[in-house]
Amino acid sequence: MEKNTVLITGASSGIGEGCARKFAMNGHRLILNGRNVEKLNAVKDELEKKYGVEVWLLPFDVRDRAAARAALDSLPEEWKAIDVLVNNAGVFFFDDLTEVAASRIETMIMLHVHTVTMLCHYFGAEMRQRGKGYILNMSSMSAWTPAPGISVYGASKSYLRKLSQMLRYELRGNGVYVTAVCPGAVATGLYNLSEKYQRLALRLGVMMTPERLARKAIRALFAHKDYILPGGINRFVILLLYLMPAQIIYWLKGHTKLYRYGR
Repeated sequence: MEKNTVLITGASSGIGEGCARKFAMNGHRLILNGRNVEKLNAVKDELEKKYGVEVWLLPFDVRDRAAARAALDSLPEEWKAIDVLVNNAGVFFFDDLTEVAASRIETMIMLHVHTVTMLCHYFGAEMRQRGKGYILNMSSMSAWTPAPGISVYGASKSYLRKLSQMLRYELRGNGVYVTAVCPGAVATGLYNLSEKYQRLALRLGVMMTPERLARKAIRALFAHKDYILPGGINRFVILLLYLMPAQIIYWLKGHTKLYRYGR
């Protein structure tokens, strides 16, 4: 595998950290983004010591337009040519659209829609000019699932799936490949789920470790896949939800305590 310069957003934990480890294992040099400087430094130190790769940190909030632009512009010239862009940073809340705070909605839209679109615009143009590049966008199986309580999350992830598909068509023939990853539940802190239930979900196969997802996602990216929906059970769940009558979904919303687990 050719050695690349890889920019990963949300790399201080979870899926982003899993992707960083996988790329580092293969000798790529990394630009890691995140808000938690302490965690980023810990990841950087470990990857440099364990794999001997170069790691550059960009600790800025990707929701902040001015900070993001300034940080990217501050990269040394030898780090500016990004070969692989991994748009992973994300947030999650589980609540009705009319009940959640407006600030949380704005944050999610900014992070999942605006930030990803602008990073694809900025780096996609440079990749097209150089005639090579890869873009990996973290969507979700919720892009297909009409589940109440995640209306903004599901809609924003659906946007990411379609954006990736359209951008792939636009860059076709220019040596730039775009892949959307559409996982189900992943064992991270995103869902505010206890370790006990995470272990149970992993054993049942309804959750996946960040490391396993990262491995599948990167393999799909370099195989030039349009998108990947990892996990056979996830494809089954999507089919089940499509076939499920709306009345059952309404009933589950009103009677299942799990519906409120994210509060």
